[in-house]
Amino acid sequence: MALIDTNYSLPFNVIRCSHIEYAVKDLKATKKFYVDIMGFIVSEETEKSLYLRGVEEQNHHCLVFHETGKSEVYTLGFKVAFDKDLDMMERHFKGLGLYAEFVDKHAEERTLAVKTPIGLPVEFHAHQTKVPTMMRDYAKHKGLTPLRFDHINCFTPDCQSTYEFFVGQLGFKLTEYTLTQKGDMWAAWTHRKGNVHDMALTNGKGPRLHHAGIWTASVNHIIHLLDVMAAEGFVENIERGPGRHGISNAFFLYVLDPDGHRIEPFTSDYLTVDPDWEPLGWDLRDTRRQTLWGAPAPKSWFEHGSVFRGVDPVESKIESKPIMANYEDLQ
Repeated sequence: MALIDTNYSLPFNVIRCSHIEYAVKDLKATKKFYVDIMGFIVSEETEKSLYLRGVEEQNHHCLVFHETGKSEVYTLGFKVAFDKDLDMMERHFKGLGLYAEFVDKHAEERTLAVKTPIGLPVEFHAHQTKVPTMMRDYAKHKGLTPLRFDHINCFTPDCQSTYEFFVGQLGFKLTEYTLTQKGDMWAAWTHRKGNVHDMALTNGKGPRLHHAGIWTASVNHIIHLLDVMAAEGFVENIERGPGRHGISNAFFLYVLDPDGHRIEPFTSDYLTVDPDWEPLGWDLRDTRRQTLWGAPAPKSWFEHGSVFRGVDPVESKIESKPIMANYEDLQ
């Protein structure tokens, strides 16, 4: 394992993660879960597509769903500062011998589609269609009251090289990381916007999407979502939590949508804007790492993920034995 310095000399500026585009089997079931239960705002919908945003957001979408009869992920979206950044980024990726092409996407002015060395499908844009913020329209706040899209977490078969790509070639900054007992990089949390993560990486069969992180205002909003899910018959969709992570210090919950895509409502992580921020390292066997209170995650949390369209995941290059909750023994 080796930590590398953030590359501050890149000719473009990634601002933050912005959205995920999914394929789902039943758009009506998806809308009920995300709008009626979780409380996302509908920006636009058609017979086969649904565009959602958090209540404080002014961009057209943070979650996009297309009914295709499959459960998979199309792409991970990031926002850059200016339109000129997209042209510099295209040149940068092609200089690395990687795929980079401009594509047409709904409600985005220009979008650059790329692929990372492990095959992650990523898109960058500078401008989405502007929509009204619902931050002060409290009558429309319900469920979780999801404020904004916060982060992406992906399984990677080679966490070290994937971390090095995001830090060295895209200018991300490392905040926290996990090492195996042999010293291998098992997980990494990297950011652009100044909190714990925009892009997190977890060792495992991949590339696959582990989860999308959604920011809410308080612990009480997460508890309220649990009550709503229980009242509306979605208890089986609750996978893990609530609890507090050691990593990030965030108060979290993990739920699965009708297609099995994992969502993390969370709050209370911390500021990381200082250029001289020192990354925090964790041992994989430290029980406080997963949950500060010591409760381990279920086996599904380490194994279940959403596949990317047209991308064949491969097994991890390192062996690891994270602590798991042995729920099967309780049944």
